[in-house]
Amino acid sequence: MVKIYPIALVVSLLFIFIYIILASSGIAFYYESGEMVGAISAWCERVSGGVFREPVNTMSNIGFMVAGLLMLKVLSADHLIDNLQNDTFTSLNSISILYASAVIFLGPGSWLMHATHTAWGGWADNLSMVMYIIFPWLYNLKEMGRWSPSRFLQVYFLIVLFYAISRWFFGGRLGIGLDLFGLSIGLWIISETLFKFWSPSFRWLSGFVGFFVAAIFGIFPQEIFSDLNEYWWVILFWLPAIFARKAPETERKYSPWFFLGMFSYMTAFVIWLQGYPETPFCKPDSWVQPHAIWHLITAFSTWCFFKFFRTETQLRYDEV
Repeated sequence: MVKIYPIALVVSLLFIFIYIILASSGIAFYYESGEMVGAISAWCERVSGGVFREPVNTMSNIGFMVAGLLMLKVLSADHLIDNLQNDTFTSLNSISILYASAVIFLGPGSWLMHATHTAWGGWADNLSMVMYIIFPWLYNLKEMGRWSPSRFLQVYFLIVLFYAISRWFFGGRLGIGLDLFGLSIGLWIISETLFKFWSPSFRWLSGFVGFFVAAIFGIFPQEIFSDLNEYWWVILFWLPAIFARKAPETERKYSPWFFLGMFSYMTAFVIWLQGYPETPFCKPDSWVQPHAIWHLITAFSTWCFFKFFRTETQLRYDEV
């Protein structure tokens, strides 16, 4: 596993190289269904007739690849540090490699959407987002549910497979009105709160944290309860309670990396909201695009969360 970094670097460079070849030949745009060349894209940038339909929004995705590669480089060097505790995120193993790989894949996934304006590019973009965002809450459930690494990986890839197939055939809400990416943000905060404050009683109260998260993103309780057919998925806020049977055997330091990660993500989200046509900050011909800034800041947030997970240490037996 110590050679995973150079392998990932070569694969990342090959992706860029192969894409440019396919785009230069026109193959990448064969199923293009986006805006006409010269129009303003849905993400504000003017559509180009070159190898990238949205040049700035496309190239900014290199930030994700760089962040994930740096994670692998750090993990690969951990064995050289004397007396470093061998925890999940301070060594190369299937779980830490998966996290870094999911971050790297955020780059190609989003790249394919912004560069090609194809339906399959949009599918790849959404798949990459889900592959990242389900990791944190599943990892928390692994710790509190006492899952083995193999069980964690099985559940992770089953969800990915379900999403990939459902998203391809039924669209963004999978044919059942479920936004898995948005739900997973709530499940992460719910499970993280439960991880920090686990108790038998709070285990079943933790689902209510999801309503607070939904409100931050503009979905308030009165709206939810007035249309439960639309918001049926709030029952899934109690998924962590079902699987988090025991208090975690590890602890994490939330300052500064967790809070910095959340702050940077929310800052990026505010900027993301400006990346639409007809917003005050939409300058279609500018080399500074709000959506590209969103990419770069969220890439930084994935690094923050990586550093946060690396603070995890085993509790002493009498503390559990």
